[in-house]
Amino acid sequence: MRLLRYFLLSALLMVAVGVVSAQDDNSIRGYHKVKRKETIFGISRMYEITIEELIAANPEMKKPDYELKKGDILKIPFSSKTGATGQTSQAGTVSQIIKDKVSEKSSTEDVRHRAIRLGVMLPLHDINGDGRRMVEYYRGVLMACDSLKKLGISVDVHAWNTPEDGDIRPVLLNDAATKCDIIIGPLYSKQMDVLSEFVKTYDIRLVIPFSINAPQLTTNRNIFQVWQSPTTINEQSVSHFMKRFKDYHPVFIDCNDSTSKKGSFTTSLRRELEQEGIVYSLTSLKSSDDSFLKAFSDKKQNVVILNTGRMKELGIAFSKLNIMKMTHQDLDITMFGYTEWLGYTRVHLENFYKYNTYIPAPFYYNPTSSATKRLEQKYRWNFHADMQNILPRFAITGFDHAYFFLMGLHKYGKSFNGAAGMFGYPPVQTPLQFERYGNGGLRNNMQLFVHYMPEHVVETIKF
Repeated sequence: MRLLRYFLLSALLMVAVGVVSAQDDNSIRGYHKVKRKETIFGISRMYEITIEELIAANPEMKKPDYELKKGDILKIPFSSKTGATGQTSQAGTVSQIIKDKVSEKSSTEDVRHRAIRLGVMLPLHDINGDGRRMVEYYRGVLMACDSLKKLGISVDVHAWNTPEDGDIRPVLLNDAATKCDIIIGPLYSKQMDVLSEFVKTYDIRLVIPFSINAPQLTTNRNIFQVWQSPTTINEQSVSHFMKRFKDYHPVFIDCNDSTSKKGSFTTSLRRELEQEGIVYSLTSLKSSDDSFLKAFSDKKQNVVILNTGRMKELGIAFSKLNIMKMTHQDLDITMFGYTEWLGYTRVHLENFYKYNTYIPAPFYYNPTSSATKRLEQKYRWNFHADMQNILPRFAITGFDHAYFFLMGLHKYGKSFNGAAGMFGYPPVQTPLQFERYGNGGLRNNMQLFVHYMPEHVVETIKF
């Protein structure tokens, strides 16, 4: 198994093949990858352009020491004779270039009986936060490949640095890209059009790991989208809330946060409660202690919902609840929160336990689990650094994603669809379960309730 591990030990990540950037404009119709023995004259004739037009599109050719080499990527301009709307039988769009090469990949190969060919197309650099997070994610992918190797599963890894301002199209002309079984990426929505077309042509599985707009999911059956939209998360949270807390008395607390984006959730939940004939109460953080108390039931279990995810208002809410509980200890109170609350455990862990807190989330980072500790130790050994102190842990996310999809391909080949029950991989942080999105690709529908129990135990409830 070829792993791109050791050059990851430096601060600046080097990848197998870097992006060949090109400036998009209306004069460029596509790209050409130089083959052995090709000449500038021959390439210009191939595309029915003049040598002067080819050189103008590729200014590096004007250098005195320029030499055309195999593997170079050249911009191919439109001919001045045909203009920007002209067409040619050898047009340079990615779709036309890759169709000339698709026969090179045999459709009879069975990925279950050979090394899996994995491509990673993400911003792998040290320039900004996107790059640093994706470097960590990629290192998690490599650790998953290493774990699979111990099970006898070989993975051939190729990675490309595809930054936000880079052009992904030249990357797709690389022979290693066309031979991939699965590609993880991209991070940016603007790279989806060409990459979606590419994976469909080559029958490659594409895993979109993070939050980008990908309308191609509706039509491309080769796409897996891990990220769940806020709308999807809200719908699932409301549905699961109604099932778990149908016999509770809901109490909504207005936190006076003008920046909050939780109104869509609380509005949807209140509408559902009203349709089911469930009575709920409204109160505010600014309410007097007596008024605040009147919102709670002494006959039923109460479940409290705030209309903000901020830590400041959460702290005020816990203070009011603690004051109320001093004189009304028999009140049964449960908190229902938001994913952001998982980052507040340093301050509010004891309150989470005390108020039997449920937090809906697509992941759960458990620093005390043996699996988490092993991965964090392995990360230190391999890369001489700690994972970034952010949630979710990107290296563990990369590990979960890669292990899930590579094991799936190994066991089921190209028929793997990520459905529930296909194999029993226990995720370290990020559970995955996919369902078909209409006639298009597959979308992750797995969600958790992270439950902080009064016994100082944390359980994760999967839906």
